[in-house]
Amino acid sequence: MFAAFLGCMLSEHMSLRLVSHDVWIVGIALQVLLAAVMLAKRTWQTYPMFTAYVFFNLFGAAIGYAVFGNKVVYFYTYFACESIGIVLGLGVVREIFTNVFSPHPALRKLATIIFRVAVVALIVLAGGVIYAQSGNAKSIIHAVLLAEEAARIVEVGLIMFLFLSSSAFGLHWRQNVFGMALGLGMFAAVNLVAVTLIGHVSSTTAQAFNLAHEVSFSTSLLIWLGYMLAPERATTAVEVPKRAQLEQWNQAVMELISR
Repeated sequence: MFAAFLGCMLSEHMSLRLVSHDVWIVGIALQVLLAAVMLAKRTWQTYPMFTAYVFFNLFGAAIGYAVFGNKVVYFYTYFACESIGIVLGLGVVREIFTNVFSPHPALRKLATIIFRVAVVALIVLAGGVIYAQSGNAKSIIHAVLLAEEAARIVEVGLIMFLFLSSSAFGLHWRQNVFGMALGLGMFAAVNLVAVTLIGHVSSTTAQAFNLAHEVSFSTSLLIWLGYMLAPERATTAVEVPKRAQLEQWNQAVMELISR
């Protein structure tokens, strides 16, 4: 969606725009395929937030493509969908941690509290920017991009922590939750670079960011699709060598929360 917005706003370098448009169409097709696979496998029963994220992105892409010719309608549609997508993306990261921490209720509760605070802070930040700039269209762009930058920093930071601690958490590459984190982390990292630098680069570089964003999202869709189709292998006790340490952390957090 971010890339589609850039394609709508920039008028130069038509070849890059056409390639980006083609990749956008491929992305929509991949989203339809992924949604069909998730429906067939009833993924919402295990990963309801990730399912909502995938289906909402498909909905937003379909609506965006339908109104692409009307720049005013597309502008407000894009930023409304993008704002909701930011919150859902954070929800997916929370769901990943909740799944990983499922044997440790105190750590799971702590993760839930942290994400609630992060979402509230992002809403306040975006609302403050809009209010400070009198609610005009430019302030909406600034607020959403600022909130998205903050959200991507949170997502990338937490997913990096998860991967660096994967041995302690028993997370391995054949788990669906690993694929969810891998795809989202890659997409969030590319998007973080794009939203951070988009206001400080030339139109040619902006178009390159546009294309990189679309390619990264399509790659994430392929990763998610592959993990949804491949059989998942459960974690064994041997693969969690630091389970005792996790239990100590869980007990310490439980005592802290209980005070």
